[in-house]
Formats: sequence, structure tokens, C-alpha cells
Amino acid sequence: MGSIDLSDGIRHRLREAIEKSGLSQKEIARLVGIHPTTVNKYVKAEKCPSLDTFALLCKALSVSSDMILGLSPEKQ
Repeated sequence: MGSIDLSDGIRHRLREAIEKSGLSQKEIARLVGIHPTTVNKYVKAEKCPSLDTFALLCKALSVSSDMILGLSPEKQ
């Protein structure tokens, strides 16, 4: 599956969604099925999630993909 490019805006919105979720990066990783350091790499734009993982991240954080991508200010 393809991956997405995490521009500064996307990375900022992802970081903000993680902070607002009240979940630790370890908890998010468990929900998504990835290693905790991988979540940190997404936030730092050192790694890009696959589209499947991106969808799981949005679900775990209770936000819409449109919000993270900057297409909509609204949550799911």
C-alpha cells in the first residue's frame, strides 16, 4: 500500500490530535498495531505511514482523515 507525505501542516495536525487524544504514543501504537517509536517517527516526519496505518491512526485518535490532511476543520 502507498504511503503519504507528512508535510509540516499534516505533521502539526497529527501531533495536535495525539496531544488532544489524551493517549500516550505507546497506547496509540498498541491500538494501531505498530511500534511506539514509529508513532514518534510519524510526528517528527522521519517516517510516513501507509494509507492503512494512517486510517487506523485517525480511528485511534477519533479524528477524520480530512481534518489531519487539512481538508476539513471538523472531527469525525
